[in-house]
Amino acid sequence: MRNMTDGDLVVFYAGLRPVHRCEHKLIYALVGMYVVQKVAEVANIPSERWHENAHVRKVKRGESDIVIFAKPEVSGRFDRCVPIGEWRTGAYRVRQDVLDAWGGMSVKDGFIQRSAVPPRLENPRKFLRWLELQNVQLVRRNN
Repeated sequence: MRNMTDGDLVVFYAGLRPVHRCEHKLIYALVGMYVVQKVAEVANIPSERWHENAHVRKVKRGESDIVIFAKPEVSGRFDRCVPIGEWRTGAYRVRQDVLDAWGGMSVKDGFIQRSAVPPRLENPRKFLRWLELQNVQLVRRNN
């Protein structure tokens, strides 16, 4: 992530507990997106800007900690979650129809559970076209 540049995407997902009875214990869904403006090392962010991001206020900061600043006009939380996952082959994974629509991912069979190396979209343009069809709106406030 340290090598991300202007225009790259950071897409946020969550494992959410269903509010209505269903066969799933979790619903894997997209919840927001950043379009990268710049990446900065936490150590280089002046204290007068610490209010902008909680990561810079950690008591113990690592030497390699970074903050990704997003383009505000095209970044934010989604106004609703967009389900993308299912339980398959012993783990939560991105559904095959979604993987196909996105043009694939860097992980085997859509496996997106937490890891030190985030999965990468193989075709970000296809992903953005798919996302546009989901008709989600961005919530652009920090709360």
